[in-house]
Amino acid sequence: VPQDPSNQKCGRKKTVSFSSMPSEKKISSASDCISFMQAGCELKKVRPNSRIYNRFFTLDPDLQALRWEPSKKDLEKAKLDISAIKEIRLGKNTETFRNNGLADQISEDCALSVIHGENYESLDLVANSADVANIWVSGLRYLVSRSKQPLDLMEGSHNTPRFAWLKTVFDAADVDGNGIMLEDTSVELIKKLNPTLKESKIRLKFKEIQKSKEKLTTRVTKEEFCEAFSELCTRPEVYFLLVQISKNKEYLDANDLMLFLEAEQGVTHITEEMCLDIIRRYELSEEGRLKGFLAIDGFTQYLLSPECDIFDPEHKKIVQDMTQPLSHYYINASHNTYLIEDQLRGPADINGYVRALKMSCRSIELDVCDGPDNEPIICNRNNMTSPLAFKNVIEVINKLAFFASEYPLILCLGNHCSVQQQKVVVQHMKRIFGNKLYTEAPLSSEVYLPSPEKLKMKIIVKGKKLSCDQDVLEGEVTDEDEEAEISRRLSEDYSREPKLIWLCRELSDLVSLCKSVQYKDFETSMKSQNYWEMCSFSEAEASRIANEYPEDFVNYNKKFLSRVYPSAMRIDSSNLNPQDFWNCGCQIVAMNYQTPGPMMDLHTGWFLQNGGCGYVLRPSVMRDEVSYFSANTKGIVPGVSPQVLHVKIISGQNFPKPKGACAKGDVIDPYVCIEIHGIPADCTEQRTKTVQQNSDNPIFDESFEFQINLPELAMIRFVVLDDDYIGDEFIGQYTIPLECLQPGYRHIPLRSFVGDIMEHVTLFVHIAITNRSGGGKAQKRSLSVRIGKKAREYTMLRNTGLKTIDDIFKLAVHPLREATDMRENMQNAMVSVKELCGLPPIASLKQCILTLSSRLVGSDNAPSVPLGIKDTFPFLEPLGTMPDVQKKVLAAYDLMIQESRVLIETADVTHDKIVQCQKAG
Repeated sequence: VPQDPSNQKCGRKKTVSFSSMPSEKKISSASDCISFMQAGCELKKVRPNSRIYNRFFTLDPDLQALRWEPSKKDLEKAKLDISAIKEIRLGKNTETFRNNGLADQISEDCALSVIHGENYESLDLVANSADVANIWVSGLRYLVSRSKQPLDLMEGSHNTPRFAWLKTVFDAADVDGNGIMLEDTSVELIKKLNPTLKESKIRLKFKEIQKSKEKLTTRVTKEEFCEAFSELCTRPEVYFLLVQISKNKEYLDANDLMLFLEAEQGVTHITEEMCLDIIRRYELSEEGRLKGFLAIDGFTQYLLSPECDIFDPEHKKIVQDMTQPLSHYYINASHNTYLIEDQLRGPADINGYVRALKMSCRSIELDVCDGPDNEPIICNRNNMTSPLAFKNVIEVINKLAFFASEYPLILCLGNHCSVQQQKVVVQHMKRIFGNKLYTEAPLSSEVYLPSPEKLKMKIIVKGKKLSCDQDVLEGEVTDEDEEAEISRRLSEDYSREPKLIWLCRELSDLVSLCKSVQYKDFETSMKSQNYWEMCSFSEAEASRIANEYPEDFVNYNKKFLSRVYPSAMRIDSSNLNPQDFWNCGCQIVAMNYQTPGPMMDLHTGWFLQNGGCGYVLRPSVMRDEVSYFSANTKGIVPGVSPQVLHVKIISGQNFPKPKGACAKGDVIDPYVCIEIHGIPADCTEQRTKTVQQNSDNPIFDESFEFQINLPELAMIRFVVLDDDYIGDEFIGQYTIPLECLQPGYRHIPLRSFVGDIMEHVTLFVHIAITNRSGGGKAQKRSLSVRIGKKAREYTMLRNTGLKTIDDIFKLAVHPLREATDMRENMQNAMVSVKELCGLPPIASLKQCILTLSSRLVGSDNAPSVPLGIKDTFPFLEPLGTMPDVQKKVLAAYDLMIQESRVLIETADVTHDKIVQCQKAG
């Protein structure tokens, strides 16, 4: 029997994971839970008056009652009959927990409540670790559901569907039919069934089993094979989940799976047939596939499959409106595309272009200089050793331009050629690109750039242009390229006139929609800049503007393209933080693709969305003509509903050793860091505790909550690190836009430092996103007070100072208040139902109705409350008398239906009023 790890006092950082149980015995079946509970352990008992007591809890040998000691009551009273238990809840989901002054200090994952008696009283407990809480919850749920059926439990777990399957696997490999097998053969067999297991670990398990039976032979019997497999291949956290969703069976049927997919995983339009299909594809046993049930091994495979990917498959397609002006999108952009090393010494390399275009980069850079034999070249002007022929680069670009995305490709041309070789550049581009080159003159009748949709399969050249009024074949233009900025910096003399270069008319004519101009200030730009002209900003300049004029920068970027490039001081080609500039609406933030690390992770993660096409539509508050936005806003963004992201980090699988880590041998002590990136008000990070010496299946079981004020700009980065006193080392990471997260239980495929997916290396998490009232921190007051008293935040209007406009917008004040009230009332009504059902804020309404229905069924399985329809809306009418607890729940349900009705009947009218005001404005 495993002992309770919480009884071991140890001096080092306290971390409890399953493997820290001294006997290394993992929980892999209901009987493991039962024997743990019979041995008993200490739990904290929480009272409504905020007092907390330590008590030793045990389960009776005959499994009929739960007892605790010491107690002032006599022994017969300090107990709870299993038959009186109504529900077992995991987490702080009772009045006692919600109103307890010390509740904040209690971990959500260690709290559990046993609800008992006709009045649904609660026994509220806190375990010393999340895994101990899981054992009690799973074990008690199992007993409660079994108390309604005869107990076959203590025969052990050898008659479960899983064992039947394992026996058939064993028999198939046991060619002689003797019922025993060589150890080598069994090791091979287990390795085949679970390729991620290390051979040494399997051998060790067989040694342990032989030792415990004091056997001298190394031959393996059928029972030993089954025991070794289930101890090695059961992930306890997946087992607990299976027990919970299968109503305490050891397998799922199609109906269980359907409810799991709808209520937990947020899947819509699911049918029983689809669930049977999943079972047929993932269940490992013949019997299970025929009878339609999924045991633990098939369920684990299913959870690890691409079908349960954390990345929403919808976003793997193009889901955004692609018909808006080009300036309304973030554009995937590369800096010094020809480099694959650092910018000071690195040689030019054609692979820089191949890599960028295959990663759907839509803005690439070409620095062209005069080459020998009148053939222009592309090179790093700090390292002329291995120039690339311009012609060859253009051919590669032509071949791969639309390989990963059919939306327009922008070529940022750094022209350092003589007029003679400029003409060669033009000839090559016209000949190789042909009609892909976009050279139509922009229409002065338009106000905005054309859309990505309209520019599909087009190549746009960004560069300098001769003015139209000069009828000359060539002329002088300023060279305000990065190099010029660098040379100006190096020569202390800031007042130096910008350098002039000669430009030929043919090259000038290739530039149409992206004419480079110098930025002076926003006032000048708003007066005189044309929509087809664009400015480039150095990182330092863009940062200064973003800090001093955040709103103007956003407004400017509604109409014009901005390109931001890394500081000249980054000689190691390190990357800037692209988020700082995306927050101000800058579209083209140029990244050094050759330099991996957190900044490149953010960039790669961000452009995974919208089908990975290299264009991402900006949030509407950064596009609308009538809107006001500053990234530096503290708290709520006007017009955007904030959200709460709930993340539970459950466990990790097969973490590799950090690269180059040699000091500690083979062991790693992993922990997980969760970073939120977005507008400054949303940026934050939190970490789990460290799990000592476990890389195969460390269990973290920790929950976190983040308020996100601008969800459309938020990204979440999961980083796994090895806790080391010399410095924590990187194991893996995954970055994903908030909008692409799928809710429910998900495995995250971790990427290596350079961004490659690592096979079988995953992080198992639970994700939920709620609106603020559904998930904010609970105030410590009783339910009824809490919902009424919280002051509402209504949308405020800013005066523009122009009376006619202000008067039109004033008409929106009342409908905006109405809209807020409707939304808040609806949300509060839903929160009440969740709380009275004993469910956390992240629960779905589907889960509430499931809980409700199980409560409203009498002891003889006859419903005590039928569902009726009144004026097309559902209502629940009790038959006969009901306990107060159930009356409260029904009243809350009724209120929720009433608020829904108000919303359904009046929302459209209120919404129209608001839209009319906006249009008039």
